[in-house]
Amino acid sequence: MSEKKSKPISVVTGGAGFLGSHLTDRLLAEGHRVIAIDNLITGNVENVAHLSGNEDYRFIESNVSNYILVPEEKIDYVFHFASPASPIDYLELPIPTLKVGALGTHNALGLAKDRHAKFLLASTSECYGDPLVHPQKEDYWGNVNPIGPRGVYDEAKRFAEAMTMAYHRYHKIDTKIVRIFNTYGPRMRLRDGRVVPAFIGQALKNEPLTVFGDGSQTRSFCYVSDLIDGIFKLSQSDFHEPVNIGNPREMTIKQFAEEILRITGTRSTIEYKPLPVDDPKVRQPDITRAKKVLGWEPKVEFEEGIKKTIDYFRGRLKQ
Repeated sequence: MSEKKSKPISVVTGGAGFLGSHLTDRLLAEGHRVIAIDNLITGNVENVAHLSGNEDYRFIESNVSNYILVPEEKIDYVFHFASPASPIDYLELPIPTLKVGALGTHNALGLAKDRHAKFLLASTSECYGDPLVHPQKEDYWGNVNPIGPRGVYDEAKRFAEAMTMAYHRYHKIDTKIVRIFNTYGPRMRLRDGRVVPAFIGQALKNEPLTVFGDGSQTRSFCYVSDLIDGIFKLSQSDFHEPVNIGNPREMTIKQFAEEILRITGTRSTIEYKPLPVDDPKVRQPDITRAKKVLGWEPKVEFEEGIKKTIDYFRGRLKQ
């Protein structure tokens, strides 16, 4: 058997997105062949341009909510990462967000079932909504407003988890669910509405940093390489219940804004605006399960990761 044929084959939906492209890099580094699928409504081919000419990589431009057509008979893994993933996206693309969580997940699970592949769902800490439990453990069912503006994302992911577990229980598919907490790093979109690119972009342009509410709401920021490490370890495990992957180092949005001002050395100030509807007041992962089951915990210090991210955005703004 040739070396190429013996390599595991992984399908990554959302493969040109922020996380999908970093996951692709990791899988290739681990000796996988990767078939990336993306319809590019929020993904960007620039995120995978460095893979052009790599014989172990193939890109398919397609909408997985319609169908998934992969001719390879042998597929070992399906990583379902396709979804708009920022508040701006939910408001601009509410129906595609719901569709990819429901129909896209159904199609991705169908592919895994047909090819006897392992399946990993990229879920989210948004399943916990505006949590009444802190920090958030995987056995917490959440406090989600199903008809609020964020509901299209929250409920799409909750449905995706339910369908994934149904395929595991009924069809005996080997499934995994990762609940991803706030993640940052190179390849984020500068204007995607999330706090990391928003603050960095404003700081580098010497514009006021927009803090919603009084800035007392908290977030926990995980650097992308740590997150991808946890996801890869989960994919190699035999664990089927949801697993939180994130950095438990919690900080307020106001503290985060002040750190960005300090590290960039900008002349920017902080500007306060009203808090959006259903914006979570607290967000911090309990990663006890990830430590115990996967032997995983984050390694990259905040200052190191944020400096790499600032350098990336500085380069983007110069283009």
